[in-house]
Amino acid sequence: MAYSIEPIGIVHSPYKEKFAVPRQPGLVPSARCEVILQGEANSLEAVRGIEQFSHVWLLFLFDQNLKAGWRPTVRPPRLGGNERIGVFASRATFRPNGIGMSAVKLKGVRHHNGQVIIDVGGTDLVDGTPIVDIKPYIPYSDSLPNALGGFASKQPPIFDVQFSEHAQQQLRGKQADYHRAVITEVLAQDPRPAYKKGKPDNKVYAVNLFNFNIHFMVTEPIVTVISIDTINQ
Repeated sequence: MAYSIEPIGIVHSPYKEKFAVPRQPGLVPSARCEVILQGEANSLEAVRGIEQFSHVWLLFLFDQNLKAGWRPTVRPPRLGGNERIGVFASRATFRPNGIGMSAVKLKGVRHHNGQVIIDVGGTDLVDGTPIVDIKPYIPYSDSLPNALGGFASKQPPIFDVQFSEHAQQQLRGKQADYHRAVITEVLAQDPRPAYKKGKPDNKVYAVNLFNFNIHFMVTEPIVTVISIDTINQ
């Protein structure tokens, strides 16, 4: 039997492309995101009482991957991108039904001109990601301190992020400190492909965050931001 799912909202986030999106929620705590409710879900009644909770689960669609389909095995970056394991033993974004879930910090709820907006932090979602459900995070049942993390039991190394003098001059304005914090936390995760890690790498990479095109290089364990160019909207 087939079922259909209609999104109840959409995400607005700093991540304008899949490259450099944190591989798990909470790794970039400075990032601020909005969940814009839509359709019948765009109702203050639907979020009544939600602010009692510090965190919520966002269930979403990997909408940019749905047409590509899926395979029974995947190659997680945490295993170097070479070893294959079952898709259900991973958090791969190519899945049978393309559904993901993230626990994020709830920062508040706003209502403006008939639009309900949920402010959250620490998300790992591309801008425009469809949200299919929102559930409160329940600490006594959702937090399992003795759980085993398998091949992902430890957080990957965090790199030191440095800004060139040129990049520092480009990063200015009222939100400069916020933008710098998010850029630092994103690049500290080393977003390069797994096969590039642990090897000499003189390539200049580029990533779109906010309305910036950010160029950087990696000399492990240091990431150097070369330039931060504004993208004309």
